Amino acid sequence: MNRLDWNALDSAEQGAALARPAQSRADNLRNGAEQIIARVRADGDTALRELSARFDRCVLDAIEVTEQEFHGAEARLSPALKAAIEEAASRIDAFHRAAAPKPVALETAPGVVVERVLRPIRRVGLYVPAGSAPLPSTALMLGVPARIAGCAEVVLCSPARADGRCDDAVLYAARITGVHRVFKLGGAQAIAAMAYGTESVPKCDKLFGPGNAWVTEAKLQVSGDPEGAAIDMPAGPSEVLVIADGEANPVFVAADLLSQAEHGPDSQVILLSPSAALLDAVEAEVERQCAALPRAEIAEMALSQSRLIAVSSLAQAIEVSNVYAPEHLILQVAQPRDLLPGIESAGSVFLGAWTPESVGDYCSGSNHVLPTYGYARSYSGVSVASFQKQITVQELSPEGLRAIGPCTATLAAAEQLEAHRRAVTLRLAALETAA
Repeated sequence: MNRLDWNALDSAEQGAALARPAQSRADNLRNGAEQIIARVRADGDTALRELSARFDRCVLDAIEVTEQEFHGAEARLSPALKAAIEEAASRIDAFHRAAAPKPVALETAPGVVVERVLRPIRRVGLYVPAGSAPLPSTALMLGVPARIAGCAEVVLCSPARADGRCDDAVLYAARITGVHRVFKLGGAQAIAAMAYGTESVPKCDKLFGPGNAWVTEAKLQVSGDPEGAAIDMPAGPSEVLVIADGEANPVFVAADLLSQAEHGPDSQVILLSPSAALLDAVEAEVERQCAALPRAEIAEMALSQSRLIAVSSLAQAIEVSNVYAPEHLILQVAQPRDLLPGIESAGSVFLGAWTPESVGDYCSGSNHVLPTYGYARSYSGVSVASFQKQITVQELSPEGLRAIGPCTATLAAAEQLEAHRRAVTLRLAALETAA
């Protein structure tokens, strides 16, 4: 990891210190995804089978997971893993249910009632990666809020292995969260199938879930097409920023940094601390722990573009963190809650020595589908609201129109929209005549 002193850097160097690994929308990626999308739109299931054979090295007889496959997956899983999936799902459900938007009705003036009603997005598409490692936790993070929102049809795509089967744990997580249909598809072709529909895969209104560069590029392309589908958020590689004081345990800090570094070679981890001794200890501990990891090679590539940054104080660390806007923010300090009011931009925050980021990835109850690459400045993580539409309703009595009609007419006149003004004044005149 690169060691830096924040206060010894000029503004350009500070910007470079917080730069993410370059995310290239290179011509070959953009054009390749565009070609895949076009093929799926033109040739449907035939294209999906050919692309799956090419990219996933599997021959698909049936694209959709059958009932027998669901039963087989459940039978093969250990009781301990099934219990852990169910336990995690219950906490995710409890938190998301409590945090879900609620209908609102308010009388804003006598006789004027304004409401907000909630409607689920009718058909949603969930993408669950299964590249270097399958992610049943992502099926939980997407399936649970979709179920709470009441989506009429929930479709899930996850890549098949060479033997033509989806991961057993992903299928079990999909089944217990109420996903209606699962398809053995990955990559840009899965996104295209859900965005436009094929003979087997239904067209979805909104797509959710993380993925590799091809998945991300495909999501961006279909979201920009009026005939495509909306998406949850822009995405990038996983990242964590840790703020630690001199009392922090370097073993814990190093473990948290490595838990993100092992995600992929383009992941990024950053440590901010006013303690030089802590930075020294963490640097040594990262090297020691990394050597023992099964995914050490991947973690080492991520660490090559990560940072250990000395700051003058915890207050300055918060300032730097807000500029970076991390996906995950860990506060390993003596009084972490004291720093929380200063946090302006972060996907999810983890307070104190006993709150590893891993619990948020799996089973604390919060969602792990979060904005990355600085998008936490303007986006939130996936929630029940992500799967709903919020529709406003208003109803006026005659007294209500008398109360707010003049205000409406005055503003319409100021904007020189005469038809708007008359839509009010003609009604007010009718009320006067009737009176």
